[in-house]
Amino acid sequence: MGAGHTSNNRSEDHHYEKKTVAGWEQTISTPRRSSSSSSLFNVGGIRNTITWFFVIISLLYILYSSNLLLTNEHQDCTYTTSTISSSTDVVADDEHLSLPLTNNSKSLLPINGKQEEEEEEDPRSQSPQTIHYFDTELKHIFFCIAASSNLWEQRKQYIKQWWRPRMTRGIVWLDKRVRIRRNEGLPEIRISGDTSKFPYSNRQGSRSALRISRVVSETVRLGMKDVRWFVMGDDDTVFVAENVVRVLSKYDHRQFYYIGSSSESHVQNIFFSYAMAYGGGGFAISYPLAMALEKMQDRCMNRYPGLYGSDDRIQACMAELGIPLTRESGFHQYDVYGDLLGLLAAHPVAPLVSLHHLDVVDPIFPRMKRARAVQHLFESIKFDSSSIMQQSICYDKKHAWSISVSWGYVVQILRGVMSPRELEMPTRTFLNWYRRADYTAYAFNTRPVTKHPCQKPYIYYMNTVRYDRAKKQTVSIYIRKKEPHPYCRWKMDSPEKIESIVVIKRPDPLRWHKASFQISSFLCSDD
Repeated sequence: MGAGHTSNNRSEDHHYEKKTVAGWEQTISTPRRSSSSSSLFNVGGIRNTITWFFVIISLLYILYSSNLLLTNEHQDCTYTTSTISSSTDVVADDEHLSLPLTNNSKSLLPINGKQEEEEEEDPRSQSPQTIHYFDTELKHIFFCIAASSNLWEQRKQYIKQWWRPRMTRGIVWLDKRVRIRRNEGLPEIRISGDTSKFPYSNRQGSRSALRISRVVSETVRLGMKDVRWFVMGDDDTVFVAENVVRVLSKYDHRQFYYIGSSSESHVQNIFFSYAMAYGGGGFAISYPLAMALEKMQDRCMNRYPGLYGSDDRIQACMAELGIPLTRESGFHQYDVYGDLLGLLAAHPVAPLVSLHHLDVVDPIFPRMKRARAVQHLFESIKFDSSSIMQQSICYDKKHAWSISVSWGYVVQILRGVMSPRELEMPTRTFLNWYRRADYTAYAFNTRPVTKHPCQKPYIYYMNTVRYDRAKKQTVSIYIRKKEPHPYCRWKMDSPEKIESIVVIKRPDPLRWHKASFQISSFLCSDD
């Protein structure tokens, strides 16, 4: 019954549909009815409007896209197409590679007449967004150097390399008197106060940590005038004074600031604290914070007899004052052993502020004594301190070489194309603080020294640097390190034919005032 009823309904519906369709066809086919004509006109008008709308939008998009492509093509040519002048001049058996460098930190970009003229007009004009800088100068910074009388004769050689008499201000704090010679070019020497009243219970450490931790407070009590920052470091710490100024001028000296960096050793940071600025790498304390520290430090020290060193005691007092560490990656503790090549050749994008533990690591330049190697580095620093150690990456497409330049220090050429991501990662030419080849013990990413015979880098250390006044650029020459290279089966040109590399670059003291360096890397050609 239900099925039959459903069938009848379907027949009726079908009949009704036929009538409706027939009526609709009759209505459309009758041209005399004004209502039907008006509906058709409205529908057609809407369709035409929509069609024209899409046509106009399409034309605007095509015009916009073509203009954008033309603009991008011009920008690529001017700013982002990398090039390397790899035409080698052969003189007898000596060949050299000439590298024109711009002031970008991670890439070699083209240098043409137009771009150079724009850069010369005002380097700051290329950066629409800038950090607000304060008028801090070298005279506003006071260095507090913690030293030991036992090592003074050896360690003072490091201080001589960076100290600038009558320009830098500071005091060396010693545990007892040492022999002083005239005209050595060293800062004033003072003896630290007695710390025998303070408790110390750390069995692995030394009570000298108590004396060193009070260096800043003792300096504050001397009532120095026109001081904005106190910078603390060890006697084996080498500072780049101009870069100290560049970093600290970013911060308001009237506020509470505790500025420094952690250790390279992950284990050291866990054992002490990631919130602590390591004293060997150096740290800075603003004047008002130093005043607050001086008022409470002695009481604070009595509460932490079990701490190991001076810098963790200062950090404990900073925690009580509620002041966190402001990190600046240019301060280097260098809790490592061995060769610093891997670290210095891939320096982070930051001004080089300090180097520490120079007695522990190998000389930064081979076949030189440690102090002489530091002196050699400062030959580059005096011409362009803001660019020292800054890495640039480029590729010679003709020879299929990857090139890494750590300006003022070293150039490396590798056969094959390695990505910038790999090249900016430090090579493990060093051992961690616990003398184990354990790459997990570092607080940053590293890559292993390659075992492939064809990928061993050709290393060129800085030999000489000079400033060309006529062209307003530095000319630095890098000489290949003489060392054996394993046999390579790759059918490609070998960098061993190149004995020296010339790097040409314009100094830019305002580079760190720019908010962005438009970092990029491209394949280079010598076309």
